[in-house]
Amino acid sequence: MNTDAAVAAAGSLSPGVRAITLDGGVGGALSALIAEPEGTPRATVVAVHGGGMRAGYFDGQSHPDVSLLTLGARLGYTVVAVDRPGYGLSAGRLPQGQTLAEQSVTMRTVLADVLANRPTGAGLFLLAHSYGGKLAFTCAADPLGVPLLGLDISGCGHRYAVDPADLPDAHQHAHWTRNWGRLRLYPPHTFRDSAPLIAPMPSLDCAEAARWPQCFDELAAQVRVPVRLTFAEHETWWRHDEECVADLRARLTSAPRFTVNRLYEAGHNISLGWAARTYHLRALAFLEECVAAAG
Repeated sequence: MNTDAAVAAAGSLSPGVRAITLDGGVGGALSALIAEPEGTPRATVVAVHGGGMRAGYFDGQSHPDVSLLTLGARLGYTVVAVDRPGYGLSAGRLPQGQTLAEQSVTMRTVLADVLANRPTGAGLFLLAHSYGGKLAFTCAADPLGVPLLGLDISGCGHRYAVDPADLPDAHQHAHWTRNWGRLRLYPPHTFRDSAPLIAPMPSLDCAEAARWPQCFDELAAQVRVPVRLTFAEHETWWRHDEECVADLRARLTSAPRFTVNRLYEAGHNISLGWAARTYHLRALAFLEECVAAAG
């Protein structure tokens, strides 16, 4: 894919953000966005979007404070936001997407590509949203030689707060208010500016979503890196009451550290809202703690 085509496919980008492709192994190349600091990065953040969105979710265009990519690069980190299999460049090749297990294999190839072809500083850190959080957990449970500093996940838990019949399907993204929350939580023109980020949800994403509670129970004990979860104040897809969080904590028996944060004045799509900067700064602070813990 040439540079012009990659940029066109990515939509509008913030200054310093550019479109790239990454090796996805047998699944073929994946499109991605990257922002890099001057000099050697402190560490590298690999950002993974949710269902029905694209990598540009982490480079919101409605306000300068919203983009994780520009903030991360400004603070000394390389940030790579990847279009998951079935999105962006791979949508035509993988119209049904991949299962979580298959996506995990693809993502490990992507992470190996990042490690091999650019300076990564102290290492790789997964920051993921919603369905991307499911993939991050799956990758961390079986990293296959690709070391991770930690996981920072927003908008993803282990028990749904909705009936499985109300989960998104391949033809629609379910309830608008569950995905976004209140209008005042987002900068003006967010929904107009986010139109290029919205993509059809591959059928395998939808099928795997219903199985997630069982999948999590099977893999949770294999996650051996620090984990931080963030739930928006107006999160309605997931249960995040104290009882449910305690149950989640009890299942992550091998994680050296587990923390939960609740973000005030935020809806499910945290990284596109007014609370995005607060969330991103806290996530990068957690990354610094992971770097210190790793020595």
